[in-house]
Amino acid sequence: MNKKVAIQDLGFHDYKKTWEYQEILFQEIVDLKIKNRRQGFTLSTPNHFLFVEHPHVYTLGKSGNIDNLLVDEKQLAKKGAKFYRINRGGDITYHGPGQIVGYPILDLDNFFTDIHKYLRFLEEMVILTLAEYGLKGERSEGETGVWLDVGTPFARKICALGVRASRWVTMHGFALNVNTDLGYFDHMIPCGIQDKAVTSLNVELGKSEVEMELVKPKLLKHFEVLFEAELIQQKARV
Repeated sequence: MNKKVAIQDLGFHDYKKTWEYQEILFQEIVDLKIKNRRQGFTLSTPNHFLFVEHPHVYTLGKSGNIDNLLVDEKQLAKKGAKFYRINRGGDITYHGPGQIVGYPILDLDNFFTDIHKYLRFLEEMVILTLAEYGLKGERSEGETGVWLDVGTPFARKICALGVRASRWVTMHGFALNVNTDLGYFDHMIPCGIQDKAVTSLNVELGKSEVEMELVKPKLLKHFEVLFEAELIQQKARV
C-alpha cells in the first residue's frame, strides 16, 4: 500500500478548471487500478491532496435540488458567481474567497475501504483543527460536515463535505469557511438544510481575518496522523 500523498496548493483557481484537473488525477488512478487487475500488475497507485481557493461559485450535487439555489442566472452574474451541476454527493454548496477547499484524491485501497470512515476522518481533521483555535467542532447526526453548538437553536455549519468515490478512488472533498463572506450563503439553502445557519472561523474568533496559510498546515498535520500518511509537498501542476 502506498501511503504517500502529494500535496499541491493551487492558490486562487477557477472551479471548472480545478474540477477538470481533479478528473485527470482521479482517472489516472482508476486506469492504473484497472491495468493492475487485468494484467496482474502490482504497480502502486498515487494519492493527491489539493488545496484551492475558488472565485464565487455554487455547485449542486447529483442528489441535490435546484430549488435550494435561490437566485437565477442573471442574479448570479450580477454577483460575479457561477453555477455548476457536479458529480459528487450532497446538495448545494457555495465556494468563494476566504474559504479553504481541500480535494483529497486518494486510492482508499492504500488506506481503508470504508467511505463512512473516510468522511468521519475528514470531519475529524477539521474538528481537531478548530480545537486548536479553542472552538468545539461537532458532527450533527444525519448531516455531513462540521458544526458548532449542535442540538441548540444556535447550531451553525462551518465546514461542508461532499465526495465522490469509484473503485475506492475519491474526489471532491471539504470546504472550511475561514474568512468567507457569509452573505453569499443567503442565496441558497446550504446543503438543502432549512433553518440552519453558517459561520466562519474569523467570525467565531471575533477577528476581521484569520491567516489562511496558518490553517492549512494544521489541517494537514491532522490528516497525516488520521490517515497514517506520508505527506510530500509538490509544485502545483496547473
